[in-house]
Amino acid sequence: MEYGFFDILELIGALGFFIYGMKVMSESIQKVAGDKLRGVMSLITSNRVSGVLTGFLTTAIIQSSSATTVMVVSFVNAGLLKLRQAISVIMGANIGTTVTAILILFLGFSKFSIAHYTLPIIAFGFPLLFAKKSEYKYWGEFLIGFALLFMGLDALKGAVPDLKSSPEVLDWITYVNSWGFFSIVIAVLIGTMLTVVVQSSSAAMAITLILCDKGLIPFDMAAGIVLGENIGTTITANLAALVGNIHAKRAARAHLLFNVLGVLWMLIVFGFYINSISWIMVAMGQGDPLADSQAVKWGLTYFHISFNIINTLLMIWFVPQIEKAVIKMVPSKDDEDEEFHLEYIGSNLMRTAELSLLEAKKELSVFGKIIKKMHNYSVELLETDSQKKIEKLLVKIEKYEQHTDDLEIEIDDYLVKVAEGRLSASSSEEIRAFLSITSDLERVADIIMRMSKDASKNAKKKFEFTKDQSANLHKLTELVEKAIAMMLTNLNKPYADVTMEGAKELEHAINAKTKELNKEYFKKIKEKNYDVKNGVAYRDLIFSCEKIGDHLINVTESLYDLKGHH
Repeated sequence: MEYGFFDILELIGALGFFIYGMKVMSESIQKVAGDKLRGVMSLITSNRVSGVLTGFLTTAIIQSSSATTVMVVSFVNAGLLKLRQAISVIMGANIGTTVTAILILFLGFSKFSIAHYTLPIIAFGFPLLFAKKSEYKYWGEFLIGFALLFMGLDALKGAVPDLKSSPEVLDWITYVNSWGFFSIVIAVLIGTMLTVVVQSSSAAMAITLILCDKGLIPFDMAAGIVLGENIGTTITANLAALVGNIHAKRAARAHLLFNVLGVLWMLIVFGFYINSISWIMVAMGQGDPLADSQAVKWGLTYFHISFNIINTLLMIWFVPQIEKAVIKMVPSKDDEDEEFHLEYIGSNLMRTAELSLLEAKKELSVFGKIIKKMHNYSVELLETDSQKKIEKLLVKIEKYEQHTDDLEIEIDDYLVKVAEGRLSASSSEEIRAFLSITSDLERVADIIMRMSKDASKNAKKKFEFTKDQSANLHKLTELVEKAIAMMLTNLNKPYADVTMEGAKELEHAINAKTKELNKEYFKKIKEKNYDVKNGVAYRDLIFSCEKIGDHLINVTESLYDLKGHH
């Protein structure tokens, strides 16, 4: 029987079925456990071992090392994890993938095959999709994804040709195997390619297990393919990091480095290692994987698990060195005048809305810091007499103002993108709050810009404020500076810790001060030799400071409103 084009389509379809099931399952678990997993990840201390454990558990739960790595990369991106911690989590994620392999082996290949029970599982999952409570919905999705995964696996088993129908495949494999060590290198390359194509190390592992089950590939070749899959899976993370920032790129490179080094040392001891596994299995009475094709899939699973665990135990000692190497591979371009771009928000790294919002919140505090700088420059500009210095400061302020415009647009676009996904109630409240915060911050930047422009025009016209006026303005700008610092503190706190007291006091102080200055101003106008032009400029500045105060209190209020939702 020839293996024709239609059979190839069937094979690709079965593979799609399998991967889709895996995707649905993984995504629904991320929705159910996303918040909890974030909690777990943020508990990671500087201790490497707990990092490895976290990576292992997360991957074992969400069944996708790529998702864990992408999650870690985005945590590093958002500044929640240091690179060193991220490296140990990624090591743990590597061990976590073995859980998927064990599941597939036990439920898909042993005497008890879950394929008979997939439809009843869907029967349980389907009604849950209509539940009012979103958590039940996600569990329903999970069950359906789980069932699809094993239905896909079953279809895959049917679609892979067996020995009788394809002697030429066997001839080719025997031919490659006669090349000795080089054939293993070829197997590693095949494994890498396979994983890059199907974008999932678990799917690649499933295909390898099927090929072994059909007796198509011998043990040593299969083990080589599994090694290749370890490299292939890092490529997904590196692709994800292309759009991330420098920290994301580093975390992804660390993943690559860790796996490539692992594969290299394994290739050196390959023959010895394979023979040891075969010896242990024979001693346990499970058959010799080198001779018996039925024992190969078990041998392969043992190989996969032991390799990942030993590799992690070895590499965990070299985390600082890996960190150094990665920083050399991706050096930082540290330049204050670097082209503006979002520091924390990657373009499409994030799978879950909650994580995206964490990144957006970090971005808001960057926005806040820019406002603080602008304010300091504008105060300096108001208080200097040197025309040259004023010009210089004005250029700086204009540049930052341009920054804030871009920031507002980018953050808003990003939030709108996030809002297109599925959101929990608290996330949609958060998006609303963030949108209003960006517009408030943007208004503050505009006001500072206008004040600075006016001040520089006034300086050109050579009219100066009186000593009194300057002293009053100084007091007022000091209050504004405190209010900005207060707002920044609140932006960097967890919602639960945000308080209104300090911000309210400062706002009242600013309002009281402006009221007092306005009264004084109206008194002065009545005096004979009062310089009206000067007075108008002075009054504008007072009014601007008051407006800034109003916007700042709005920011804290927006954050405070989220307190109840979180």
